[in-house]
Amino acid sequence: MHDLLIVGAGPYGLSIAAHAAEAGLDVRIFGRTMASWREHMPRGMFLKSEPWACDLSDPAGRYGLETYCARHGLPAEHGRPLPVEQFASYGLWFAERAAPPVDERLVTSVDTTAHGYAVRTEDGELLHARAVALAVGVLPFAEIPDVLRGLGPEHASHSSDHADLGRFRGKDVTVLGAGQAALETAALLAEQGARVRVLARAPRVAWNAPPPPRQRPWWESLRAPHTGLGCGWRNVFYARAPGLFHRLPEETRTRTAATALGPAGAWWVRERVAAGVRLRAGVRVEAAGRVGRRVRLRTRNGEGAAGLVVTDHVIAATGFRATADRLDVLAPGLRARLLRLGDGSPYVGDRFETSSPGLFTAGLTTASSFGPAMRFVYGASFTAATLVRGVRRHVRRRPLALLPAQSRETAPYRAEVSAR
Repeated sequence: MHDLLIVGAGPYGLSIAAHAAEAGLDVRIFGRTMASWREHMPRGMFLKSEPWACDLSDPAGRYGLETYCARHGLPAEHGRPLPVEQFASYGLWFAERAAPPVDERLVTSVDTTAHGYAVRTEDGELLHARAVALAVGVLPFAEIPDVLRGLGPEHASHSSDHADLGRFRGKDVTVLGAGQAALETAALLAEQGARVRVLARAPRVAWNAPPPPRQRPWWESLRAPHTGLGCGWRNVFYARAPGLFHRLPEETRTRTAATALGPAGAWWVRERVAAGVRLRAGVRVEAAGRVGRRVRLRTRNGEGAAGLVVTDHVIAATGFRATADRLDVLAPGLRARLLRLGDGSPYVGDRFETSSPGLFTAGLTTASSFGPAMRFVYGASFTAATLVRGVRRHVRRRPLALLPAQSRETAPYRAEVSAR
C-alpha cells in the first residue's frame, strides 16, 4: 500500500509529487505530463501571468522557470509574455528532475476501501493507498452554456478543446466570452485566416494595463506592490495569505472566488483583437440551432434589441466551474458523500483534505477555500507544501478504515450545514 497516489501531472500534481518525495512519502503520480498545456491550448498562445509568477514548486526551489530558461538560453523577462509551448517544456523538464517518475496512464476510478483508497488505471490495474490527491486541472470543469449543448461538437466547442485552430481557416467563427481565453483565441483565429466575432455578455470588455517595472521607487511599490497575481494590496492578500483567506466566512470566500480578478484581456493582445476581430459587448445568446451546415444564434443586447448571427462554428470561452459533481474520477458513492460549499465546490480543511479523510484536492477546486491564487500556477507552491503536511499527518494516524463518518476537523462545518 502506498502512502499517496496523485491523480494529475500538471503544475499542481508535479509540485505535490516533488514535496511528497522530499518528505519521504511512498508516492506515485499518474497522468499525461502537462497534457492540458501541450494538448489543449492552441499554438501561439502566451501565458498571461508574469514568468516570475509561474514556477512549479520543489522544496529546495532549485527548479524554477528562470533556472530552466537560463539553462536553455530562453527569455523569461518581466513584461514579456511567455509562450505556452515554452512553459509546457519547462513543466516536462521539472518532472524529469524534481518529481518521481510520472506514470502516464490515466486514472479512471478512485474509491474508498476498508484501509484507504483503491485507484484503478485505464488499463485495469488496481492500486491501494492511504491517501489520494486530486490534481486534475481544469479540463473536467469546462463550462459550456446550456444553449449550445444541442449543437454537437462539429458546430460548438469549448476553447480548451483546441490545440490547433488551423481547421477554421476561411470559416466564420463566433467566440463567446470576455476574458483572456476568448480574446486571445479570437486573435489567433483571425491571424490564421478565419472571420471572427466575439460576443460578450459583459457591457464592456476590460483590458489589463501593462505591468509597471519590477524595480520602482519605493513609494510606487508601496502604493501598488507587485504580486504573482498582479499589483495592489488586495492581491497581496490573495497571493501571500491563502491560509488566512481560508479563515474568512464561507460566503465571503465563495463570493470573492467568483468575482476577484474577473475576465479581462492582456494588454499585449488588445491591438491584435482590434486588427481582425469584430467585438460586440453587452450581447447574450438566447437560442441556438443548426441551419444546414451552419449555426444560427438568436441574441439580445443590453437595450433589449433582438439580433441574429449565422456562423460556421461557436467556441465557448466561458471558463470553468469546479464543482464536486464534476469530479467524475471519483466513484459515485464517494462523490455523493463529499461535503460541498455553497457554490458546489468540495469542502476542504486547512490542509486541503476533503470531508473524506485521506482524500485531498488541489487547484481550481480549492479557489473558494483558499482564494483566487488557486486559479493560477502561482498557487502551486502554497498548495504543495500545505497539502503534503496534511498527508503526512493523515499517514501518521494510519486509520484502520476510511468511512464516510465525520472527522474531528470537519465536525463543526457539518454541524453548520445541518443547521441550514
